Amino acid sequence: MEFIQSPELPAPAGHYSQGVVTRGGLVFVSGVLPARELAGADFEAQCASVFDQCEKVLRGAGCGLQDVVQCTAYLAGVEHWPAFNTAYAGVFGDHRPARAVVPVPALHYGFLVEVQLVAETLLPGQNG
Repeated sequence: MEFIQSPELPAPAGHYSQGVVTRGGLVFVSGVLPARELAGADFEAQCASVFDQCEKVLRGAGCGLQDVVQCTAYLAGVEHWPAFNTAYAGVFGDHRPARAVVPVPALHYGFLVEVQLVAETLLPGQNG
């Protein structure tokens, strides 16, 4: 397997990779929180930051948001669900990955959203 570290993002502070590509071409993106400077920002800004960072990790694995097959989102409070739906639809458009949205009481650093993705990428020598 290949461990992904996007050159566009700071290295993780913990003992994990931003993403992992399996031999079979699945890309697992670790849970992504908004950029630190957005602590206290509104939910929409935090969603935009999370999806921007996810896109950078996916790009490091040779794929993009159009290759996402599954998304798990953690929201600090069920009241953010409608705004998440709007942000999600804006990011994915007609592409409709499988999805789970999990309301939780709190997230690290007081953030309001965390997203984890699974995508598919072509490995060298594979044809689309």
